[in-house]
Amino acid sequence: MTVQTGGTAEQEAPAPPPAPQFILYLEGPEYGQALRQLTLWVHHVLLPVYGREVTSLAPWCSRWWDHPEAVAQLHGLWLAWGELSDTGSESGMSGPASWHRDFLGPIMQNLRDPSGVFAGCKSGSHRAKEVPVVDAVDPFGPPPAQG
Repeated sequence: MTVQTGGTAEQEAPAPPPAPQFILYLEGPEYGQALRQLTLWVHHVLLPVYGREVTSLAPWCSRWWDHPEAVAQLHGLWLAWGELSDTGSESGMSGPASWHRDFLGPIMQNLRDPSGVFAGCKSGSHRAKEVPVVDAVDPFGPPPAQG
């Protein structure tokens, strides 16, 4: 788009691409595409560089994508990577150091905690997480009908 100001034409900067949505807000093909992009980053960047040995004190699931909490945390880590790994962006040359300190360490420590997301998984063996039981009664909903 060209804007006329005082007899001269100025080029308007192109609009930046829309920011990616957090993966838990996506469904269907959009979720699949986002998970594919995340998988490429996890398998080709994160794990080859930062994936430490799997032990009982630092578990990892070879099917991490089957753990929604892991997907959510890794997606957040990937989004932060995209923002902070570009030294030419607002974060500047300290962006990568900030990413390591503020995001990589805490998230990987949380994921690899012995009582964390992958606690039930063993090397090469996936076990689905048992979701905590919640009472069926909605404490904030209307009271049950009297019969």
